[in-house]
Amino acid sequence: MTTERRTLCVLFADVAGSTPLYEKLGDAQALRAVETCLTCMREATLALHGRIVKSMGDGVMAAFDTPTAAMHAACAIHMKVDNLPLVAGVKLCIRVGFHHGPVLEEGSDYFGDTVNTAAGVTALAKPEQILTTADTIAALPPALRKASRALDSLNVKGKLEEIRIFEIIWQEQGDVTVIAEDLPRPAAFSTRLLLQYRGVQIILDANRGGIAVGRDDVCEVVVSGKRTSRRHARIEWRRDKFVLIDQSTNGTFVLFDGEPEIVLKREEVPLRGRGWICFGDSVTQSNFNIMEFEVLN
Repeated sequence: MTTERRTLCVLFADVAGSTPLYEKLGDAQALRAVETCLTCMREATLALHGRIVKSMGDGVMAAFDTPTAAMHAACAIHMKVDNLPLVAGVKLCIRVGFHHGPVLEEGSDYFGDTVNTAAGVTALAKPEQILTTADTIAALPPALRKASRALDSLNVKGKLEEIRIFEIIWQEQGDVTVIAEDLPRPAAFSTRLLLQYRGVQIILDANRGGIAVGRDDVCEVVVSGKRTSRRHARIEWRRDKFVLIDQSTNGTFVLFDGEPEIVLKREEVPLRGRGWICFGDSVTQSNFNIMEFEVLN
């Protein structure tokens, strides 16, 4: 299979809060609601001459020749879903993100940094929100740029440096929160995180912003143990702090110095001060797989 390089605008759209939707409505009704949203995504994409690359559960990945088409499609998707009736009293919402740049084309799929950035930007979006990047905004016609507003420089998953994020305004202006232009910019990132595990020290900083922990050999920190998941947890830099994210079956236990132990189960917590982390077992009851951490300012 040949690999070709081309420039496209990649868009991701997904149903916001689909998990609680299934819990509240039940599988059959929630599945119908999600499929209705997916139909809106497909119709708007095709109407703007885009292509559905693939469907992924409660969302789609689409590709457009220009950022202009992607922006119009993103707005059309939101308006279609916004006009849907409530489902058992629940308002259906989606989130959309897109990014313009070079992609690698293999068959009917696309890969590369542009795709990863588009996915990362979408993950930052809130329900009923469209996000994109400064590079994409720069590629839009001047008239369309007026329908956007700069939010902030944010950390996008998989990127070492923060990316300037913009929001596309598709609602009536009265429904849009005003951003204070005179807020001070955050100070340059200087926080470091010292990790110690089995005699090995790891320092996370602006140049090395995250690690994965688990039994899998692909993790930066490999932890053995019957209660440790293959990809148990992540530690990620988000702006001026490091966040511990549990991805496990048995939970991640955190003991901040001088405080009661807490347990994360598919949850996350900012790391502060100093303390200890155990993967799958209580810090206070285990002599195994304990990682010590200290935030250095």
